[in-house]
Amino acid sequence: MAQSGDWITPRLNGSPWFEKPPLLYWMTALATKLGFHDEWAARLPVALVSIAFLAFFFSIVEKEFSTGIAAMATAILGTSAGWLAYSFSSVTDLPMSAAFNTAMLTALFDTRRRQAGGWIAGVMLGLAILAKAFLPVVLFFPIWMIARGKRLAIIAGAFLVAAPWHLLVWLRNGSAFWNVYFWQQQVGRASSAILPHPQPFWFYIPILLIGLFPWTPLFGLLARRKPYDDVRITSLLIWLGLAILFLSLIPNKLPGYLLPLIPGVVIVLAAALDKGTQQQWWIGVCALLLASTPVIAQSLPDAFLAGFTHAHWTLTFRGWPFVLGAGVAWWLAYRKQTSLAVLAAALTAASAAAYLKASALPELDQRVSVRAFWEAHKTDAENACIDPGVRRAATFALDYYAGRALPECPPVPVPLRISSSKEGLALVPKTP
Repeated sequence: MAQSGDWITPRLNGSPWFEKPPLLYWMTALATKLGFHDEWAARLPVALVSIAFLAFFFSIVEKEFSTGIAAMATAILGTSAGWLAYSFSSVTDLPMSAAFNTAMLTALFDTRRRQAGGWIAGVMLGLAILAKAFLPVVLFFPIWMIARGKRLAIIAGAFLVAAPWHLLVWLRNGSAFWNVYFWQQQVGRASSAILPHPQPFWFYIPILLIGLFPWTPLFGLLARRKPYDDVRITSLLIWLGLAILFLSLIPNKLPGYLLPLIPGVVIVLAAALDKGTQQQWWIGVCALLLASTPVIAQSLPDAFLAGFTHAHWTLTFRGWPFVLGAGVAWWLAYRKQTSLAVLAAALTAASAAAYLKASALPELDQRVSVRAFWEAHKTDAENACIDPGVRRAATFALDYYAGRALPECPPVPVPLRISSSKEGLALVPKTP
């Protein structure tokens, strides 16, 4: 978009590309126009959206609940594994989740300005549609049903924001746009497993538990009756149950589909922690889980390439600084300083994330990153073809660095092919 000046039709290697709506492409193209390049242009806008949403998240939760619950919820969300991971990835899930949750929380909690709140929710829902098509509409529908006095404003705001691009791209490209964008990517993903992401019904249960790491033990608080005394928490839990059920019924599943549900889950957990007893143990256990960070860092490259069940996990005892952080969090919670205890645990989690980035990313860059492979083999790789078994994301990245679409390898032997293995991408010469 930045090169061609065409901000309507997304293109991949010069050809129209209709799998996703344009919000992420607009963000990256604008960053490119401002002078950022490559990963900075792709990742920085997403990180800024994440920070802006966390600020909004704190303010609206504080107004609806309390400063303590808002501080705990924001700290938990901002340091959870799922939210952190997607905040540094150039994919559509984080922008959609931020826009969607701004719409949802405004529709639910902004009761002082009904019409204005409805318009804000509608505009943000429209941006969510421009980020990830019609999944936000389905997830938002139960919220819309109970948003009294805001329903028409929500519809109008979403239509005014999302409709113009859909109309313009359809007028320029005709039925080819709608066939791919709607029938294949929306209806096809929801109704069949023909696309390459089929997963079992229970897939999102472990994804939710992993995505909330290190705060996963807080789910135990929901076994108590007290959190359900608050109708706001009960309403959020009903919506979360319906949303998870809907996503579980879709044959094609990806971890990022669950990301828009995480802020709602975090509000429930923070409210349950605020009403719970023996908070020092809940917070302490969460922080203590971070002692496993060195083990995760050491095994993460294998997990990326071979899967978590096939990765080589090695026990190490280098996590003692995180144990100290857990002790501080436990002591603060024991002294009834719950918000400070969660903050201490969150700072420990942020330190763990920094450690993970410093220790695991260099090896990930060498073994998993397409960039490192391309820099090492650029001259030969430009004349190679790509094996059909190479993952789709890696194929797109290879095309990006090549500046063109590299051909797919035919069934017959070829002089040089790019293949993938447990050790990452490799150039494979023709065998006798």
